[in-house]
Amino acid sequence: MYANLYDIDLDLAANEEVMKAVVVKAVKEANANLHEVQAWKFGGKKGGVSVIALVLESHVAIHTWIEYNYATVDVYTCGDHTDPWKALKVIIEALKPKHYTVHYADRSQLPL
Repeated sequence: MYANLYDIDLDLAANEEVMKAVVVKAVKEANANLHEVQAWKFGGKKGGVSVIALVLESHVAIHTWIEYNYATVDVYTCGDHTDPWKALKVIIEALKPKHYTVHYADRSQLPL
C-alpha cells in the first residue's frame, strides 16, 4: 500500500531520529521482520527526511518534504502473518496529517 499525507506535523517530519523510530514501530506493529533500517536528512529549501526499513517481507518507507508539508509512505509486505494497515496506522498517528489518501495494490496475483 502507499499513502500521501498532507499537512503533517513538521516538527516530527523534520526529525530523522523520530522518523526512524516511527518506521521501526510500524514494522513491529505490522508483524514484519526488520532486517535493516536507514535514515537520511536532507537540508535546503526542499529538505526533508527519508527512512527505509528493509524487512524480510519487503519494505516500509517514508519520505517527507518540509517545504510542502507533505509525506509519502510505502508499506509493502508479503505473507499472511503481516498487516500493512497496522503499519500505516502507526505512521498516520505519528505524523498527524490533516488529510491523506491511501492506495492498495494486491501484487500476489500471478498473470494468467
